[in-house]
Order: sequence, then structure tokens, then C-alpha cells
Amino acid sequence: MAETGYHVTLNASLLGRNTLRVAAQAERLIEVFDPTCLPQLLAQSGQAHGPIRVLGGGSNLLLSADVPGTVLKLCNEDVHWPDPNQEHAIVRAGAGLNWHALVMASLERGWQGLENLALIPGTVGAAPIQNIGAYGLEVGERIVAVEVYDRDTHQFRTLPTAACAFAYRDSLFKREPDRFVVVAVQFALHRHAALRTHYQGIADELRTTGVITPTARDVAEAVIRLRQRKLPDPALLPNAGSYFKNPMVDADTLADLKSREPDLVYWPSANGGAKLSAGWLIERASLKGARDGDAGIAPGHALVLVNFGQASGADLRRFAARVQATVKDRFGVHLEPEPVCWP
Repeated sequence: MAETGYHVTLNASLLGRNTLRVAAQAERLIEVFDPTCLPQLLAQSGQAHGPIRVLGGGSNLLLSADVPGTVLKLCNEDVHWPDPNQEHAIVRAGAGLNWHALVMASLERGWQGLENLALIPGTVGAAPIQNIGAYGLEVGERIVAVEVYDRDTHQFRTLPTAACAFAYRDSLFKREPDRFVVVAVQFALHRHAALRTHYQGIADELRTTGVITPTARDVAEAVIRLRQRKLPDPALLPNAGSYFKNPMVDADTLADLKSREPDLVYWPSANGGAKLSAGWLIERASLKGARDGDAGIAPGHALVLVNFGQASGADLRRFAARVQATVKDRFGVHLEPEPVCWP
């Protein structure tokens, strides 16, 4: 069913809309090309069609069953590029745009700041929700405002960074998923900014390729090579990237773990505690490469939950629970999943 600004599909397959390649259906899928339609659509959907969920690129999602109600898919891909003669500028991108496409298009136009986040799957609209981060940078550091439709006040709003409550893999939008629909994001980018090459792996990668004075494009290409080596391509081995967050522990827990595991991998925090490597915990628990049927852990990366073939969402969820229970029993540490689970 096509209307001006949006398209409605009943009993829509989500198989190709989640990177774990789980077979599931949405009772009602609405693809939104013009966000100004949202007030009308949300009012109609909320009254007659049950719960409403917003779908990004499906790269941070586990579908454990068919999805009742309405699934909204923002498809606006417009980008406002600033005057190329400016040194500092704001780039505004629609929520439906592919994230990696925005990173590379920015670099092609000479705008720096997003290069460490190259090749992260998903959409621009999903980026602030998860506060995506990699190789020493979180996207919240580059965001100046997030444009949303507020379902509580029935208004479009522009929230400055300070109002977004960005934290490690977290944000206001993640904490209140039923309130905000992200429609566009504004980024502060620069012509000449200090590059972040200190994170483990980037400097080594640049050196290996003979790059002495790197450009932002060099950093992005180094990140792309690192991600391609470390993470399986979802098109070849369906996955949702790093499935578990690196857990935070207090000083007492850290001291206990270090006494039992002298080679524990961790990053100290300001309060005497630390962020632990979830991948190290999973690998030390002998789960790297483990599988139950078609649900399992990638052979080359302990953090990546994969669908080896025909695993259902329920199969993958059970396997993830097994990983959590094993790590908890071995180390006394709870692993929290990064992806959201529907329904």
C-alpha cells in the first residue's frame, strides 16, 4: 500500500532486514520517506495496530519471534553538506542513510571526524541510540544535535548533545525507546582536526602499510582493514557484530579476578574498578567457536554471535543465555547484550 511519503506492507518479511538473517515477519511494516508524515502515522498506528517499533539497519537486533504491531523504517537519506570553504561545519544527515556511506562521503568531501567509525553497520538514525563507538571514538563526541519526533509531546524536537545522555553504548533514546523517533542527526566535522591513532591496532596498521603521516582517509582505511580481519562479513556469516558489552566491575571484583586470572585483560577506570574485555572472558571460558546447532560463536572472534545457517531467533537467544551463564559461573561477571531483542 503506497501513500505520499510512506509505504505500508502487511505481514512483511524481515529476513533481509536483520544481519543475523533470522526469519521473522512484521505484522505491519511502514517505510517512511518523509518524516513529516510521522505524527499522522503514529497516531493511526497507535490507535489501531498495537505496539510500534523503529527499525534501523537491523545490525543491532535479535528477532526472537514474529513482531506484532507496527515496525517503522525511516528511509530518508538526505544530507546537507556545508560550504566547502569553511574550516568547521555542521553536517546534517537523514536517519535512513547508511552509516558507512556517510563516513566515506564525508571524507571524500574533506570533512574529518568520523573516520574511526568506518564500516560500522547500520544507519545514521541508529548511531546515537547505541552511541556507536570503535577505535577510541564514540559518535556522541561528534554529534551536536539529534532531531527527533517526541511521541509523548507529539512534537518534532532538536535535542543538543547535553540532552542526549550519551554513555558507553547508551543514550536517552535507548533508555526511552517508546518515546523518541530519530529523524536526522547533526555532526560537527572539521577540515583539519587531530587524528586519533593511539588506539590499539591503528598505529600498528598504519606502520605496517608504510604510512608515516596519516590522513583521515588513511585512518578510515586502516580501521576498515582491521574490522574486516576481526569481524565476519554479515553477508557471508550472519551476525550482529559484538554481541556483548565489555562489563564494568568495581575495585574489589577487579582485585579478586586479577588474583585468579593474572593475565586478565582490562582497562582501569577512575574509581579503581575497570572495564573488562568481554571477548577475553568468553574465550577463557572456552566458548570461542562453540555452537549449538546453527547458533554459535564465530571461530575467529569470541564476541560475535553468529547464525551458521537456519538458526531461529529463539535458538540464538538460548545460546546467548548459555554464554552469559557460563561466564557468570566462571568469573562472577554478568555479560549484558548489546543488541535489542524483539518482540
